[in-house]
This record gives sequence, C-alpha cells and structure tokens, in this order.
Amino acid sequence: MSNPVDEATPEERIWHVVSQIPEGKVATYGQVAELAGLAHAARKVGRTMSLLPQGSRLPWHRVISAAGRVSPRGGGEHRQRELLESEGVIFIKGRVDLSRYRWSP
Repeated sequence: MSNPVDEATPEERIWHVVSQIPEGKVATYGQVAELAGLAHAARKVGRTMSLLPQGSRLPWHRVISAAGRVSPRGGGEHRQRELLESEGVIFIKGRVDLSRYRWSP
C-alpha cells in the first residue's frame, strides 16, 4: 500500500512540515527541506514560502535563515519579526538564538 506522503508534491511536503512547527519555535529553510525529504533544497523552501497566498494560515513566519535571521520579503520581514515576538521569540542584534528556539521534532 502506498503512503500518501510519498505521493505528495514537494510543495505539499514543505507545507506539511511547516504546519507542524509549534508556536514559539522556528525552523531553518534547510531544516524544513531535510524534514520534507528534499535534501539541499533550502532555496526551494524559500520559493515555496514566498508563493503562499496573502492570508494563508500556514505559520510561514516560523521559517528563518540558518543565521537566525528573518529573510527580507519586500517589507514582510518586519511582520515576520512581529509575529515571532508575539509568540515569545526573542531577537538579539537581529537574530534568533537557534540553540534556544529551533524546533526539534
């Protein structure tokens, strides 16, 4: 019997992983790619996240760079930071402490 996850598109696999990130935690683009079974596809994750429709309920704001920074998105980085801070994530000098806030499924 086939596994529905195996039949999912790369985008669906990325969305599934992102939907699992709990409030107050973050994941890096590369981490999401690995968990989605898309090794070395951090850029694919970034592109997929950038194409989410306005008002999406997917917690896109919990995906950040490996440097612990939010990624510039035509002004959206301020909104991303606000959303993370509202969940208790603290920024120090523009970065999130990944050792403290990185999601570990």
